[in-house]
Amino acid sequence: MSAPDAPSPPATDGGAERRARILAGALVVMGVLHFVVPGAFDRIVPRVLGHPRRWTYLSGVAELSSGILTAVPRTRRTGALLATATIVAVYPANWQMALDAGLPPRDAAGWGAWIRLPFQVPMIRFAWRVAQGGRPGPSRMVPGTIRASRAPISRRGP
Repeated sequence: MSAPDAPSPPATDGGAERRARILAGALVVMGVLHFVVPGAFDRIVPRVLGHPRRWTYLSGVAELSSGILTAVPRTRRTGALLATATIVAVYPANWQMALDAGLPPRDAAGWGAWIRLPFQVPMIRFAWRVAQGGRPGPSRMVPGTIRASRAPISRRGP
């Protein structure tokens, strides 16, 4: 039994750590794939941008960098913010892939390209939540609490 005034161990959010690891791992894997099989990514670079291989490598570097930064607790926020921006930035490539698949899609891969489009929004939110340290966004906050401390708001009279 510890003394009553002994400090308690810091509370940790195992879910936040798990989410950060999932995000970091996915980003590193995808970043590596940009260099291992660049042709697959070259094909989905929107043609208006030109120079597909350059964009493939740049997005690969962004995904690798954000994944590595997210994996390290000290740089996690920066990495997850970079991940959020990267996922938003590559969204046009996902549209290009869907458009190239045709409408209606001709095969399973084409259907997959169209089906994955709405899943980009939860991915962006997921990365954003990791950047916020796992704290829920304002829409999930409990009324009458302060986000940083979760302490009740004191309502002092005039």
